[in-house]
This record gives sequence, C-alpha cells and structure tokens, in this order.
Amino acid sequence: MTGTSTPAPTSFLGRSAWSLAANALTAIRVVLAPVLALLVLEQNPWWLTFWVGWFAALTDFLDGHFARRSAPTTFGAFLDPLADKAVVIAGGFALVAVGRFGWLPIVLITVREVLMTVYRSRLAKRDVSVPARTSAKYKTLFQGLALLVAICPPFEPVPWVADSLLWFAVAFTYFTAAQYAIDGRSLHDT
Repeated sequence: MTGTSTPAPTSFLGRSAWSLAANALTAIRVVLAPVLALLVLEQNPWWLTFWVGWFAALTDFLDGHFARRSAPTTFGAFLDPLADKAVVIAGGFALVAVGRFGWLPIVLITVREVLMTVYRSRLAKRDVSVPARTSAKYKTLFQGLALLVAICPPFEPVPWVADSLLWFAVAFTYFTAAQYAIDGRSLHDT
C-alpha cells in the first residue's frame, strides 16, 4: 500500500506540549466551523469572514505540524478529520445559502466525506486501519482554498475562479476516495 504510515495513537490527549498544542488547535477549528458559517451567512464584512477562514486553515496546518513532533493521540486522530469536514461542509453550505456556490459541488463533497467516514468506521470496527494519505491533505487544502477564494473580496468580480477551484476540489475529492477504496480492498486481501 502506498499511503502515509501513521503510528497508532498512544494516549487520549497526549502529554507533550506538542500534542496538547495540536489538540487545542484542532478543537479551536471545530469551534470556528459554525462561526465561519455564520459569518458567511451574514455576508458582511467579507474581510472578517476571510480572515476567520484563513485562521481556521492556519490551525489545520499548525496542528499537523505540532502533531508530527509528538506521538499521535486518540483525540487528534478522531477530531482532526472531523474538524476539517466541519469547516468545509458548514462553510460550503453557508456559501450555497448566500448564492455564492451551487448546491451540487457541495453536496458531492459532503456525500464523499460522509461515505468515507462510514467506510473508515466500518473498517475500524474490524480492527482494520486505513492510513491517511498525503493526497487527502491536498484534498482538504483544495477544498479550503476554494472556500477562501469564494469569500476573498478581490475575487468577488471573478466568481469563476472560486467555482473552478471548487470543481477541481470535487474531482480531487473523488480521486482520493478511489485511492482509499483501493487501499481498503488491498487490506482485505492481505
């Protein structure tokens, strides 16, 4: 299998300053998801919304950086992907509600995220772990970039930029789902 190998979590929250910082940043991102969605729904001021979204993206980058300096934790392994999904899905549907994005790409992303969560949960119940892939980190990056461009004031006159990024993110999202399906199938065969 070609996924990025991730060691098994060693404790719930971890004891090192790195793991505690990573988990705190992940928790902040969970809290920021509804805040970001509400700011999008308010549509004003867009710069504030953009900077909150940018800060959420920064917490994702930093928590990963800090987590790699410590042993993985059960809290982080569970909450980090959930936080990413919460920001993307809440922000995406808020952008649909204000007419910035069409519903189809956001529904496609949501369906993939829900199905992958169910898929990985079912495998976990059988003690089968599908390691995180590097491509999944890029998937989250592309999704977040599409959302940030959609709320970045200088891009308002050119909505096709955010729309193009969003459709690219949808395609890449399904590409990573196919990779995980292949990974899961190869784990069943071993």
